[in-house]
Amino acid sequence: YPFRLEPKDGTMVLDWEPLIRSLVAGLTAGSSVAVLAARFHNTLAEMIVAVAGRQGVPQIALSGGCFQNRYLTERVVRRLIEAGYSPHWHQRVPPNDGGIALGQIMAAAQRKE
Repeated sequence: YPFRLEPKDGTMVLDWEPLIRSLVAGLTAGSSVAVLAARFHNTLAEMIVAVAGRQGVPQIALSGGCFQNRYLTERVVRRLIEAGYSPHWHQRVPPNDGGIALGQIMAAAQRKE
């Protein structure tokens, strides 16, 4: 699906409108939910790669409840590697609220270095 990544107030903003319009058009046209879901998740992966490209850092950390979705996680990791990034994702600690405290500790420790 199409999307836009635009600079705004010193940051990058993802414009979801083109994606949502395309998704609704697919639903209206009777596309299968499985196809729409796959395209949606593939687009999320492309959004993440696009944002990574604007940040200029080689290592990308993936966290949050959406990364409990195995398809999304595997797709994002694969696309980041293909784009030349080093992705890091949860493998022993849950990516959802269960891992927040550990992530906060790690972020604080890195700031001290």
